[in-house]
Amino acid sequence: MDISLSLIGSIIGINVVYVSIFTLRLILMIKGRRGLASFLAMIEVFVYLMGLNLVLQNVDNPWNMAAYCLGFGLGVYMGSRIEEYLALGYLVVQVIVDSLETELPVKLREKGYGVTSWQADGKDGKRLVLQVLVKRKNEKRLMETLKRLSPHAFIISHEPKNFKGGFWVKLTEGRRI
Repeated sequence: MDISLSLIGSIIGINVVYVSIFTLRLILMIKGRRGLASFLAMIEVFVYLMGLNLVLQNVDNPWNMAAYCLGFGLGVYMGSRIEEYLALGYLVVQVIVDSLETELPVKLREKGYGVTSWQADGKDGKRLVLQVLVKRKNEKRLMETLKRLSPHAFIISHEPKNFKGGFWVKLTEGRRI
């Protein structure tokens, strides 16, 4: 059985590119970026057909199929890393602190975050609840700030599908958010 390292490398490389594009396209579709997702789909199919053609022409060699599988797995990893780097979209971060006397909302607003806060009842007494809308790319910075300002806070984050009105929308009017 003849092993061609250049063929194996090509199959892996093509699949890494294909699956990375596939991952990004899927995320863009979920986030409502249909135009860019459609453009990536054209590139994705072209790359996919090139890789599939290589494998099907050399299907008699199990090393080529193994390379295809390896490239697929690496592509999933690379696609998720690229998306993580791009950090598209927004998060809603809910912060619950055990003191109503905290200056946390003021300090977060001074740093440019939109903060809504209210009083809540917890198991052991009154709590201050804050809701912060933040770009995903700024999540780490917000979490570090929260850890520094309120190290014992209970924090939950989730990704909103839609939002309208309020502080954040006024800042981003006319821009694609």
